[in-house]
Amino acid sequence: MVRDKIIAFLSKFVDVSELKDEDNIFDTGLVNSLFAVNLVSFIESEFDISIENSELDLDNFKDIRSITSLIERKRS
Repeated sequence: MVRDKIIAFLSKFVDVSELKDEDNIFDTGLVNSLFAVNLVSFIESEFDISIENSELDLDNFKDIRSITSLIERKRS
């Protein structure tokens, strides 16, 4: 469910048809650092969590797997 919501959000902005869970969305050029702000905002509102400054590390947002893992950790 978390993964599906992330993919649905990303698909509003980029073509995710060939995107694998471990593909780095920044390195592939799909998104940029400005998009990260929108991504964090979406995550906080959609999953009712707060992302702390210490968690604003690119490794937490680089791919679908990392984003999903961060959300699941925050929700448990």
